[in-house]
Amino acid sequence: MTSSGAHTDFANAMSYGDYLHLDHLLEAQEPRSGQHDEMLFIIIHQSSELWMKLILHELQAAVAEIRRDDLRPAFKMLARVSGIQAQLIQSWDVLSTLTPADYLTFRDALGQSSGFQSHQYRAIEFMLGNKNPDMLHPFAHRPDLHATLQTVLGAPSVYDETLALLAKRGLAVPGDRLERDWRTSYVASDGVRKVWQTVYSDTGTYWDLYELAEKLVDLEDRFRQWRFRHLTTVARIIGAKRGTGGTAGVDYLQKALEIRLFPELWQVRTAL
Repeated sequence: MTSSGAHTDFANAMSYGDYLHLDHLLEAQEPRSGQHDEMLFIIIHQSSELWMKLILHELQAAVAEIRRDDLRPAFKMLARVSGIQAQLIQSWDVLSTLTPADYLTFRDALGQSSGFQSHQYRAIEFMLGNKNPDMLHPFAHRPDLHATLQTVLGAPSVYDETLALLAKRGLAVPGDRLERDWRTSYVASDGVRKVWQTVYSDTGTYWDLYELAEKLVDLEDRFRQWRFRHLTTVARIIGAKRGTGGTAGVDYLQKALEIRLFPELWQVRTAL
């Protein structure tokens, strides 16, 4: 928004602050320790949750467009998700200005709270195909969140919908990848790798499917970068200590780095 320099009476009109609910937004930071650096910690995590809300908004819409075989709007939505991920990756640079000594001044004030308990992050992981029913347990005390996550867990991921589209287009996707328990993580299939090899070997015929594949690779690439920056930032601040929510800390994050969301899209590069 720009200012013309004129003074406007907003007594009966919506202002910038009204539209964005800035009073509520800027009152939502309530440090518990009285320590200077806790404000940084709160704002980084709150802003990340806002970005994750937008990721879910875009992913849900992209999945619907893929299901309808209308890929042009899906490309824009997936590109936007990748852009948001770039913002989240950069946020670790700001958080990493927090030294171990700084963090210890307020860590006890966090209690058992942990990013592991972010329901939006868990929904994103489920939508991207990293499914695990055990990950619902931290939300048992919130039936509303638990029910929402159960729905996302039991729905096809963005990759599942992509494979369904490939089959709809006449490509020989194995049937056991089109009808399966959506509550489980996807397992790589040589048959699916061969389908992607067909697409990548004839991009002129399958250009939009090829473009969709590359958008998904962009998304997973950024997601892995985000996980890596998370790992290095945590290691820099707390070393090998356990996380506040009881997770194994760096060890847990290291294992997460090994997860492949869209495995055949990486395997096909070797096969070409």
